[in-house]
Amino acid sequence: MNTHLQLQIQHWLKNDPDPSTQAQLQALIDSGNEAELAARFAGRLEFGTAGLRGVVGAGPMGMNRLVIRQTSAGLGAYLLEQIHDVAERGVVIGYDGRHDSYTFAHDTASVLTAMGIKVRLTAKVAPTPLVAFGVKHFNAAAGIVVTASHNPPQYNGYKVYWENGAQIIPPHDSGIAAKIEQAATQAIPFMELDDAIKQGKLIWLNDDYYETYRRGVMHAKVLQNHTAPEKVSLAYTAMHGVGADMAETVLKDAGFTQVYSVAAQREPDGDFPTVNFPNPEEKGAMDLVIAEAKKHSAMLACANDPDADRFAVAVRKDDGEYQMLTGDQVGVLFGHYLLSHASADQRLVGTTIVSSSLLSKIANGFGVESYTTLTGFKWLMNVGIAQSQPDNQFLFAYEEALGYTVGNMVWDKDGLSALVAFAQLTAELAAKGQTIWDRLEQIYREQGFHLNAQASIALKPETPNIGAYLREHPPLTIGEHAVVSTDDLKALSRRFADGKVENINLPASDVLTYRLSNGARVIVRPSGTEPKIKCYYEVVEPMTAQDTLATAQARATQAMEAFISAHQASLPK
Repeated sequence: MNTHLQLQIQHWLKNDPDPSTQAQLQALIDSGNEAELAARFAGRLEFGTAGLRGVVGAGPMGMNRLVIRQTSAGLGAYLLEQIHDVAERGVVIGYDGRHDSYTFAHDTASVLTAMGIKVRLTAKVAPTPLVAFGVKHFNAAAGIVVTASHNPPQYNGYKVYWENGAQIIPPHDSGIAAKIEQAATQAIPFMELDDAIKQGKLIWLNDDYYETYRRGVMHAKVLQNHTAPEKVSLAYTAMHGVGADMAETVLKDAGFTQVYSVAAQREPDGDFPTVNFPNPEEKGAMDLVIAEAKKHSAMLACANDPDADRFAVAVRKDDGEYQMLTGDQVGVLFGHYLLSHASADQRLVGTTIVSSSLLSKIANGFGVESYTTLTGFKWLMNVGIAQSQPDNQFLFAYEEALGYTVGNMVWDKDGLSALVAFAQLTAELAAKGQTIWDRLEQIYREQGFHLNAQASIALKPETPNIGAYLREHPPLTIGEHAVVSTDDLKALSRRFADGKVENINLPASDVLTYRLSNGARVIVRPSGTEPKIKCYYEVVEPMTAQDTLATAQARATQAMEAFISAHQASLPK
């Protein structure tokens, strides 16, 4: 073993507070597994805008107690430098039901309180939206939630909110990362929590805090539609996460009494034993909640992901089977519903560049502009906060990956308030003798059937730089249809076929968007690290009077297959 690696390992073992990760490393040393040791010390788990996320294990490339303490010390140092009253305003900390989350959250609190920063720490597991809510509610300087959301069981994560209540954006990510690098070379301050309580530095967030969030949902302006909740029946799963108690409570508060929870998935369990992957988008993840819905002939089969910031739903069809709605379908249903009830001073809606263009068309139909951001709720919320005005307050934002923010109580995606809002939409339709499918059909008849798809395309290693190639050889047509405009987010310009150019007001990013004469769109995002690209496709099919949802979908699916095939054939081999 080389000397540098030996020194790294010795330094780590000397500082690691966790006997289990110490034993992991010692076992690798004893067995002479130098390749694995080198991999674990190959660098440092990267801190970005999403904070940290990685596999739990020993060494600086894993999620473990020493990495958490170093990260917290770096974050604390950055907060003390950036926010003058951080010590008093403090930080809100919560955690999910994964293995180690409790310990990681408590370690975080011990480090920050030792640095003189007040901490409000949840006394039990908490849905992620409750932590984001807490930053806003307490006017805290920051928030931290220990969660890996819907990742596999072996993962954990560390997510950071800034003082405005939204996830961090540049330059805070790199600023915090630099402070973590410094902290990793120094002694980490640490205070036992009992001492922190005695010194007035630690405040437990007990049941009364959870009640505050509950009351917030109960009184939220956008959740006051109490039309016929008794007409709605739904099955619900927390997917072995932390959402069940609050989800069932806020539904009951809103008058929904026919709620059937999946018992086998109701309690937090970091092993996620009944699903291969605790993500509602994954095949099979919704099977148990759909089975529960069938048992009761319920209208909806609803799910939160394990930290309850995402919401998924399958809707009963006429034949008694259930069909999962896409994130875009739920997003446009919410947009239409919320705008139809919105007050004149609360009509700001937004989505991301890779989500359906249908929300902007619905917004235009209501006489309002929508905003569009780069992918990720950090952008949706920070832009939403910036654009919100007294006469044009934030109403709704979504991204296609099952994330929704309904109203302005929480500046992040919130699967709990979204669950209530969707049940209320369903009830309003049921009172008129209509279904979710009827509303979707109405929207599609007005705007066209919008179908969205994604594809990840592996390129040969010798393929030229795809972004540079596409910029040097801009396509004039894709398949049979002319390209009418091209957005280049690297150059921040939109170029039209007639030569006209407009500026784009977004952060620069290596993304190209092509809009076609038939209303279709493809977004190309090259990978910065490997020979592949991710493509996001959209086709729009007008619905005729003779069309049903099924026939329009069949035609759109056919058009999508032809579009993807034509586009991929046009790429350099």
